[in-house]
Amino acid sequence: MSNKKRSFEPKALQDVLQQITAQKNLAKGLNEVKVKQAWVNTVGNNVAQYTTSIQLRGKTLYVNLSSAPLREELNYGKEKILKHLNDALGFDGIQKIILR
Repeated sequence: MSNKKRSFEPKALQDVLQQITAQKNLAKGLNEVKVKQAWVNTVGNNVAQYTTSIQLRGKTLYVNLSSAPLREELNYGKEKILKHLNDALGFDGIQKIILR
């Protein structure tokens, strides 16, 4: 049995968590959670009440809404919503929003 001491170099917790999420393929799920939180923070609770589902596929965000008039209203401000969502996420993870 060898008595070699292992060299241990401390790492930042953020770096360790990023390594774990990359190894376990958790990044996609975490991004979806971040997008859902960013959606509520961006559009507010009143609009979030009419949101039935949010899905991030690639760089496209699919948002299902239960109100057709609200969907048409949000269509006019899609570019602004897109900018706010990407700012909230901290990276350009969304390039297109499709409201259904």
